[in-house]
Amino acid sequence: MERTDLRNVAIIAHVDHGKTTLVDEMLKQSGAFRDHQQVEDRVMDSGDIERERGITILAKNASLQYNGVKVNIIDTPGHADFGGEVERVLKMVGGVVLLVDAAEGCMPQTRFVLQKALAQNLSLVIVVNKIDRPDARIKEVIDEILLLLMDLGATDEQLDSPMVFCSGREGTASYSPEERGTSLQPLFETIVEYVKAPEGNPDAPLAMLCSSVDYNEYVGRIGIGRIENGVIKTNMDVTVCDWHDPTLTQKGRITALYSFEGVGRTPIQQAEAGDIVAFSGLEDITIGNTLCEPSLVQPLPFLKINDPTVEMTFSVNDSPFAGREGKFVTSRQIRDRLHKELLKDVALKVEDSTSSESFRVMGRGEMHLSILIETMRREGYEFQVSPPKVLLHEEDGKTMEPMEHVVIDVPLEYQGSVMQKLGSRKGELVQMAPQGSRMRVEFRIPSRGLFGYRSEFLTDTHGEGIMNTIFDGYAEWRGDLPMRSTGSLVSFETGESVIYGLYNAQERGRLLIGPGEKVYAGMVVGVNPKAEDMTVNVCKTKHLSNTRASGSDDALRLVPITRMSLEESLEFIKPDELVEVTPTTLRIRKKILNHEQRMKASRGKKA
Repeated sequence: MERTDLRNVAIIAHVDHGKTTLVDEMLKQSGAFRDHQQVEDRVMDSGDIERERGITILAKNASLQYNGVKVNIIDTPGHADFGGEVERVLKMVGGVVLLVDAAEGCMPQTRFVLQKALAQNLSLVIVVNKIDRPDARIKEVIDEILLLLMDLGATDEQLDSPMVFCSGREGTASYSPEERGTSLQPLFETIVEYVKAPEGNPDAPLAMLCSSVDYNEYVGRIGIGRIENGVIKTNMDVTVCDWHDPTLTQKGRITALYSFEGVGRTPIQQAEAGDIVAFSGLEDITIGNTLCEPSLVQPLPFLKINDPTVEMTFSVNDSPFAGREGKFVTSRQIRDRLHKELLKDVALKVEDSTSSESFRVMGRGEMHLSILIETMRREGYEFQVSPPKVLLHEEDGKTMEPMEHVVIDVPLEYQGSVMQKLGSRKGELVQMAPQGSRMRVEFRIPSRGLFGYRSEFLTDTHGEGIMNTIFDGYAEWRGDLPMRSTGSLVSFETGESVIYGLYNAQERGRLLIGPGEKVYAGMVVGVNPKAEDMTVNVCKTKHLSNTRASGSDDALRLVPITRMSLEESLEFIKPDELVEVTPTTLRIRKKILNHEQRMKASRGKKA
């Protein structure tokens, strides 16, 4: 049976192509908000980190009404590190709105999300967005989209998908690139007409796949999914089973049921086949589980999520300043928090390590893990993390490593530097093509070749380069790569940094700390331009005498310091260093704090 009063659609695109802004306008123009209601920009990006960085991290559900049809919308992440979110929410929808920037065109993540949608035979509505950009190249982008569809083996029906031309910021849409619309009505009409209506038998036994999990302190886990068949009601007994785990048959009861109205949730008593709903009451529900009626236990197939490619070690902070700034500092608290994250992040893996004080945390990329670290520090956690490492595996007796497809847009004058750097990191040039005054170059490079490169890339391109990456399978181990060419300036003693000590230290390299900061022996306080590490005493004060007063320190001029962000710190650290993460401070430190022990360890490695 077809639900003509309902459409389920996901918005998919490359990062920063305007998904969330367009969804905002769709909600406003469909009357999802009250008149004069104050609504923040990018209302779907509800997390602080999402707002600050302008990226979507978790898929969000919303709905709107158009001419008597309810349209359930899922706003998906665009960044490659959160691809696990995209893969599973596509199980809930009958079609996708593919958004492509009118200037940037098809990018790596566009290919990734489109490939997933075509594989599930979903209806496709193509939106060329940001047509109001002065550098828009609409006709070339249309050709790029059609070439990409053919390259991915789209069917004739998918190649004939409708195309709409939008400006998400202005809230307008039109059927032709020459026209400028006055509202988003052409987009609404196209979605209702072309996206497949959900099908299902409301009289059959219940079958519902849990595609997403939320968490609430009061009710515990909240599952979200689309009902394939049957009806779900509050206080209904269900059996939970799983496609990938035949041993799982767990009984439970639905205590509450919610539908999505606008950007909020509304309690309901029942829902039927085709509806996307949230439910609570099953405390062990997880992504990929199927809810069935006890009379017919039959799991629904669920896509196996790609394995993680990068790992870091999270461990208890054991620096001299441990426990001073954080609220949650013990291994049990860190372990519980990491396992709580597993409830809603399907692409993350956590394992206990050989030590009870540390944990292996594996994810899709550096950004995936750095977002988790940043979230935890904002919640009051204090811990330390190791440099990122790629996850290797054996295939036919060969060591295989993860690869990345890198697409770089760069001004012509910086092209040589970028190509030379990526070449030295074992990158293979795949394609290059001019785009006006810029050049687009594409490389296939080992994932580890990108560690520490992003900050170098911004420096080399004077902040004008754009780099996008996406996982591109595995290849045979490419051999050793060049390590960081600089050393570290390491504090020799514990205390407080003073101008006199910093003034002397800055002659040896670039400082990372300013005066009046607490430091400890073994903490990294600067960058040595030479390859080896050097100890410095930033706590050293001037010996006072009748002719040398302490006030003369004010005349010493310090070079402005460089504050590293979390990502920059993770890229910067060497294998013998850690990042100490607290709610208020990021510190880089040596694994072995004692200078003599560190020297002995390094001599032992050389021998």
